[in-house]
Amino acid sequence: QVQLVESGGGLVQTGGSLTLSCAVSGRTFSRYTMAWFRQAPGKEREFVVGISASGSRIGYADSVKDRFTISRDNAKNTVYLKMNGLKPEDTAVYFCATGDAFGRIPRGTYEYGYWGQGTQVTVSS
Repeated sequence: QVQLVESGGGLVQTGGSLTLSCAVSGRTFSRYTMAWFRQAPGKEREFVVGISASGSRIGYADSVKDRFTISRDNAKNTVYLKMNGLKPEDTAVYFCATGDAFGRIPRGTYEYGYWGQGTQVTVSS
């Protein structure tokens, strides 16, 4: 059974930083692309950033480029999302996800078959 467990969310002021973690079990973590999505109230879930299995390829949404950094530790089966310069519009539930991709970074939710439960990030103005 594949499980993804996010942690690290919380409340932060505008301009602050948070680091999210997502621990994966039940599959060979190092073989698959990992991604972070987010969903704000009343909005659709949107792609934030993804990293290929080897870590050699990364893709960011324009809205978070230069502020967010994704990384993975294949020895720990964990993917991280370092978020700097947080803005109120970053407020959302953040989800990590994985699917069958390994070299490419899909941006559609339908391409990911496994999801975590989500962690709330709230940025106050």
